[in-house]
Amino acid sequence: MNADPHIITTPPKLMRAIRKAMAGTESVQERLDDFVAAIRSSMQVEVASIYLLRQGSGVGADLELSATQGLKRSAVHKTRMKPGEGLVGHVALTARPLNLADAPSHPLFSYRPETGEDPFSSFLGVPILRGGRTLGVLVVQSKTSRSFLEEEVEDLLTVAMVLAEIIVDDERVGGKKAALKGIALSPTKPETVQGRAFAPGLARGIAVLHRPPVAPANLLAENIALEEVRLETAISELRKNVDAMVSGEVAGITRASREIFDAYRTFAYDRKWVGRLREAVTSGLTAEAAVERVRNEHRARLMKVRDPYLRARLHDLEDLANRMLRLLAGEGIERDVPEDAVLFARELGPAELLDYDREKLAAVVLEEGTPSSHTSIIARALGLPLVGRAQGVLDRIEMGDSVLVDAEEGAVHLRPLETQVAGFQLRLNIRGEMTRAYDQLRFRRAVTQDGKDVDLMLNAGLLVDLPQLDQAGADGIGLFRTEFQFMVSDFMPRLAQQTELYRKAIEAAGDRPVTFRTLDLGGDKILPYMDPIPEENPAIGWRAIRIGLDRPGLMRYQLRALVAAGAGRHLRIMFPMVTVVDEFIEAKALFAREIARASKLGQELPAKVEVGVMLETPSLAWQVDAVCDHADFVSVGANDLLQFFFASDRDNARVSDRYDPLSPAAMSIMSFIADRCRMNGTPVSVCGEIAGRPLEAMALVALGYRSLSMPVTGIGPVKSAVMALNAEALRDVIVPNLRVTTRLRSLRGLIAEFCAEHGIPV
Repeated sequence: MNADPHIITTPPKLMRAIRKAMAGTESVQERLDDFVAAIRSSMQVEVASIYLLRQGSGVGADLELSATQGLKRSAVHKTRMKPGEGLVGHVALTARPLNLADAPSHPLFSYRPETGEDPFSSFLGVPILRGGRTLGVLVVQSKTSRSFLEEEVEDLLTVAMVLAEIIVDDERVGGKKAALKGIALSPTKPETVQGRAFAPGLARGIAVLHRPPVAPANLLAENIALEEVRLETAISELRKNVDAMVSGEVAGITRASREIFDAYRTFAYDRKWVGRLREAVTSGLTAEAAVERVRNEHRARLMKVRDPYLRARLHDLEDLANRMLRLLAGEGIERDVPEDAVLFARELGPAELLDYDREKLAAVVLEEGTPSSHTSIIARALGLPLVGRAQGVLDRIEMGDSVLVDAEEGAVHLRPLETQVAGFQLRLNIRGEMTRAYDQLRFRRAVTQDGKDVDLMLNAGLLVDLPQLDQAGADGIGLFRTEFQFMVSDFMPRLAQQTELYRKAIEAAGDRPVTFRTLDLGGDKILPYMDPIPEENPAIGWRAIRIGLDRPGLMRYQLRALVAAGAGRHLRIMFPMVTVVDEFIEAKALFAREIARASKLGQELPAKVEVGVMLETPSLAWQVDAVCDHADFVSVGANDLLQFFFASDRDNARVSDRYDPLSPAAMSIMSFIADRCRMNGTPVSVCGEIAGRPLEAMALVALGYRSLSMPVTGIGPVKSAVMALNAEALRDVIVPNLRVTTRLRSLRGLIAEFCAEHGIPV
């Protein structure tokens, strides 16, 4: 490199040289050769070299000179060193850049005469990293003795990052033909990545990586009229494709899937969405840039929402944007995969999922996602195991890797050992038998061995969730969230719209109860048509019933719709986030005013009304006797109650697993609530994740809870466990360990042991 410190190669110039060098090459080796030539020329250095780790990367791995411009070509694939050996080995071992003006004088310098590097003084080596793994080292050298500038170090780090992606991509696409003999670019060791089970099941298959559309490179239109034509063509193709989904076989899987794609089509035909796209193109953007701009507008709204249930619904618009970009790029919609494919993606929309041949898909693994997303619903309808929130999995998996997906425990086993495969296959066989057993229990009541009748209810929030009532054999809806209708609209939903949604939910449930939770807004649930109020700690700020009582017009508007929807039927509502009894009394008075108003206007009233409270705060737990004087029922919101109880945010991965819901402390407060409600003759239920986990559910039933509300995936396993349980016998095991003098950290082991002894499937 020129010794003049004022001459700095800019990243755009360097990247242009690399892109040009890459064009037309085929194998990994050809790309590496062109790569070092481009770096040497663009950075004006005498030497550019690439060292890569050989097969068996780890303790016994070797760094092998795989390409060079400036050193002797005869040394390529012959010169090797261990990580930690020499300057190159030191960079590989530390995974940090090394910048030396006089490399031969460094104590770690290792002279290799076969390379012919005698004349070179300056040395800059940077690690080639991908997903936290060191693939090798990228080195530049020059005869002039000088330290490379900080900007040059940053440039080479950027180039090394691009190099990692290019060589791994080449290996993915070309397989063994493109791979360098003996070089381990892709991970080879068995690994397990822990996520969360969103759609139950076990699967064994081959990894396939989902490739989302690339962000547009050209933002400004050269010909606005042409971009307008391209946009209109893509919109037309998009609508045809979505129409085919709604009318095709895929939408007929279940009523839920039909309604999902009806909602999806509504987005595709939404005038405001299309209008924003057209405005963006008219302003001078390319069609692709217009899609990206509108996508970012929706992302901005989405980022204000932490509630995973609501974020999941807004993802449909992300799915549409990806589809538009693919159409604008001229890509086909359908994507072929090999047999037993396990699809890996960061995030995936329901339509994107169904672009793949579902007969060949074995499972799906997502780095993000939520259990309430449309993708999760469709996966469950298809019987397709889905593991979400598998953080970092895309950095550890490569195309064609063997995979075991455990969507019961939320684990993904990459490149498993033969012993793992054998054990997993045994579980696959057992699970097939259990699935058939759950199906046979679908229409049977959940009654314990000692005669305790337990209602197993479903958590829901949209009409698309309701068909799962029959599919799972649920006894009703224990929690119907009402926020989403407000979240997805640009304006406050009209009274008629709210009434229609609630009425359809009641009708879909038939004779089974539906419990509506009034608006739980605020905190992380921001309405598009309301200005957010900055708060230090929104989870315990101005939200839920606090907003409703401070803005009684908003609460009465919703209560009015609920009263109208419940005409002639059984209406159950509950108020969330109550902290003192007076809040519940005040909210109940607002509801009474709406009943009186409807009666005065001669409207048909609900045949039966029950007004309850959602017990989510420790403060209300110690007022449970007083609240029972006024509430028709109590529903314990276990998610919030336990996160407030343990001061651990359940959405924060660093602390969410810091507490055990089966600890004596947690079980003590749950037992106290159940006992006091029973003493007051007030029905009590639990809704939340713990209600859908068999082991925790058994503990709740033993403590006296006779109604559990859960995600659809929990109903079959929990029902099977309940029917094998002697609740009083388990109670005798749990209650003695709830005293304040107990020294047990958790009851989990005791309960698991009891279940094993009594043949209870948990």
